[in-house]
Amino acid sequence: MNSESKPAAAAPALTDGTAALAGRRVIVSRARGQAGKLSAELRAYGASVEEIPFIEIRPPASFAPLDAALRSHTTYDWMILTSANGVDALAARLAELQLNAAELHHLRLAAIGPATRRAAEALGLRVDVMPDEYVAEAVVNALRAEVKGKRVLLVRARIARDVIPAELTRAGATVEVREAYETIAPESSRQALLAALASARRPDVITFTSSSTAKNFIALLNPGALSADAATVKLIEGVTLASIGPVTSATLREVGLPVHLEAAQYTIPGLVQAIVRHFGAKP
Repeated sequence: MNSESKPAAAAPALTDGTAALAGRRVIVSRARGQAGKLSAELRAYGASVEEIPFIEIRPPASFAPLDAALRSHTTYDWMILTSANGVDALAARLAELQLNAAELHHLRLAAIGPATRRAAEALGLRVDVMPDEYVAEAVVNALRAEVKGKRVLLVRARIARDVIPAELTRAGATVEVREAYETIAPESSRQALLAALASARRPDVITFTSSSTAKNFIALLNPGALSADAATVKLIEGVTLASIGPVTSATLREVGLPVHLEAAQYTIPGLVQAIVRHFGAKP
């Protein structure tokens, strides 16, 4: 799932004027280069932030399938983008192929949420559809009546939920999935995560901003395991696990982890507000 939803309202500070997260230690698990916004917003509320990426974004094994699709862009009717990472990869491939974003204007474009939309528009693309709720199911609902008999290019990560291609195919579309990037658990984060959890100043909160961060958390703590064992559960005892939205929450539960907080609005600001409201109400 993507970390996107409607803008969140301003969160309250404590009545004595102290920052709502003063003295709280938060682990931000986003990929390097993408953690800044979440970290900055948490620090603005007084939190002590440690960035330990649970995912690393890297190119797929081959760009050939995506490149072939971009070269034959005139044969598609729709393009769907499900993350800003996908847009970044798309931009890089267009440059490599010496294609201009304006050449894609014949395509109708769907973006899963505002961060993806902003990235697409910064590239010079026009976004026709963005659902009100920023999850795959909402993309399907927004496009189901639009794609019968149409060819759809879905640009996404190597490993992702198959809701969009499966449901739009049922709706009569021809959907072609092209990998733009993949995510892995960075080995360099294992020792940092174990040290943080063993520290005398253990984290109060660990943030999860995608299903990949949830799965990779298990991989970092217990290589080879698919779900949390008793030792892992013990290791995070007393730590609040904060999820960006229902898909990430479902993945946390699938791998045997609790969900203590879930953002009402599936964006970075929404996640921050959920954490602030939780701890801001406590002495």
